[in-house]
Amino acid sequence: MAEWIGIERRARRCYGFDEVALVPGDKTVNPNEVDMSFTLGKKKFKVPIMAAAMDGVVDVAFAVEMSKLGGIAVLNLDGVQTRYENPNEMLDRIARAKPQEATALIQQIYTSPVKESLIAKRVKEIKQRKGTAVVSCIPANAESFAKKAVAAGADMFVVQSTVITPTHITTEYKSLDLYKFCKSMPVPVILGNCVTFQVTRELMETGVAALLIGVGPGAACTSRGVLGIGVPQVTATVDAAAARDFHFKKTGRYIPIITDGGMNRGGDICKAFACGADAVMIGSSFARAKEAPGRGYHWGMATSNVNLPRGTRIYVGSTGTIKDILFGPATVDDGSQNLLGALKTSMGSLGASNLKEMHDVEIIIAPSIQTEGKIFQVDQRVGMGK
Repeated sequence: MAEWIGIERRARRCYGFDEVALVPGDKTVNPNEVDMSFTLGKKKFKVPIMAAAMDGVVDVAFAVEMSKLGGIAVLNLDGVQTRYENPNEMLDRIARAKPQEATALIQQIYTSPVKESLIAKRVKEIKQRKGTAVVSCIPANAESFAKKAVAAGADMFVVQSTVITPTHITTEYKSLDLYKFCKSMPVPVILGNCVTFQVTRELMETGVAALLIGVGPGAACTSRGVLGIGVPQVTATVDAAAARDFHFKKTGRYIPIITDGGMNRGGDICKAFACGADAVMIGSSFARAKEAPGRGYHWGMATSNVNLPRGTRIYVGSTGTIKDILFGPATVDDGSQNLLGALKTSMGSLGASNLKEMHDVEIIIAPSIQTEGKIFQVDQRVGMGK
């Protein structure tokens, strides 16, 4: 699998969504009869697309609406929702900032400390409106924030950093014991992010409920440019799925993997499931929802880092409601709306009756899949040519 890149040094070829295609099956299924649901913890969700814990994507109202539609939206406990009693003022400032001023402003806004009283308040606001409360924070805050979130009624807890491993070496502070944390939590814990077979397998030994797969593919993330790290999402998902299946055969415990980032069209999401994902997490597509708090803007989780920002603010616009983005009808031609319609239609063409069967469809390496026959779309910048 590896190729020589120099004397005594080899590198493995890895693949992203634009480089592969799915081969239609030897049978087809009525798209209206496929099962797109997935299970996380003891709960079953009809929408296998999660909204990322990003401040331009999810607030309390967004999380509630996503719950009503049958999905999950993750609220960021390290962001403006818990730093400010009225986060809308800060969100307005971020949206109004000039491009050259945006990063410095975000850094400034995020220096205000998290008010732990707001952690409980935001969770209760979601629960009072009958939403599924799923919240996220970095490992350093996990033990403190989790207690308050769970006491307030959180249904799940996400611990997320650029890269997470079971072993974190440091002499400066006490690192989070993932084994102890996962086993002590009364609600399902999701950990992220990772991209390799070995780390995925080791993290599954912690007692985790699910894992987030992906380092740096997000539309507003710059980790790949700033740090030089990451694995394209097709390869990362395939490798993680292999680790999941290995763990299942060894222990009998099936732990879902969630492909996180790098998908902005229905076709990308379909490919993620074909690669072995049990669910996907996206940010930029949901940032375009009219209900999103970003006012048409979207910024990476690590944009606020005061020493080394690893994200940026991007303009994505507002194209429709959450319902439009998930269920349609689509009013744009780029595949960014009616994502579930795209998924079920793809499943029907592939002959997959459920998401588990999607894991077995044939994948081919097809670098021309995005451009073959699309000269007029490219020339006119419409459809697949945007």
